Amino acid sequence: MSPSPAPQKPDYGIDAPGVVRNLFLVTAAGIVLWATVAFGLWTGRLSLPLGRVRLDFPLATMGLWSAAGCGFMGVWMLWSSKTGKVRERERFLDRISWTGNEQVLDVGCGRGLLLIGAAKRLTGGKATGIDLWQAEDLSGNRPEATLANAEREGVADRVEVKTADMRELPFPDETFDVVVSRAAIHNLYSAPDREKAIAQIARVLKPGGQALIDDIRHQREYVASFAKHHCTDVHWLSSPVLPVAVGLITMGSLYPAAFRVRKEGIPGGTRQP
Repeated sequence: MSPSPAPQKPDYGIDAPGVVRNLFLVTAAGIVLWATVAFGLWTGRLSLPLGRVRLDFPLATMGLWSAAGCGFMGVWMLWSSKTGKVRERERFLDRISWTGNEQVLDVGCGRGLLLIGAAKRLTGGKATGIDLWQAEDLSGNRPEATLANAEREGVADRVEVKTADMRELPFPDETFDVVVSRAAIHNLYSAPDREKAIAQIARVLKPGGQALIDDIRHQREYVASFAKHHCTDVHWLSSPVLPVAVGLITMGSLYPAAFRVRKEGIPGGTRQP
């Protein structure tokens, strides 16, 4: 008998592939700039007269530092996409006390990272993912890829995906025990749109239900929005070291952090006033 083919591993894609590409392009440009000076093709300095003052720019040094910073960020983003985010998923989802019967919603599920991680913790429950499937946010972002990953992880019977906008979730009030979202809400570029998304998440949460939000910016804004919708019990899940380090390297443009928030009320009952 011929050996059975090895089972395929899930592929959760590369986050922000365009950003990763641009980081490596800047890295290459910085190295080339430095190399032209190292081989004696020019001085690597640019001088510009400004009145009686002459401004001197050490372009080769600037290029080398830019290459180092962008190269580090590019490698970190690739590592995070292929290895780090799966480990982080397990750590974050372990912070929820699961019964196995939860109804779970993943907002901006992409290729199913959190969706499938939650489904693996269910026995009688169900995990539903919604997305608009934008490829610029995640490589190969399409519902077929999500369902293929669910099949490879052995949870296809517990997973469903829908095309929907997080600002208008197509579910009745108080439908879900757990709502999760990773690196999705920040893709709404206006604060009012992000507040709509948070309001929708709070609306579909059952009393006593929990939302786990992992994103790269705006987390304090999200917490304030949740508080307006009776979700005030907040627990931060991230170590403070990585967000600060990434924030410094990216000059404040990225600040990855995660938190868990609980909706007021008693599970199976009604929301407390």
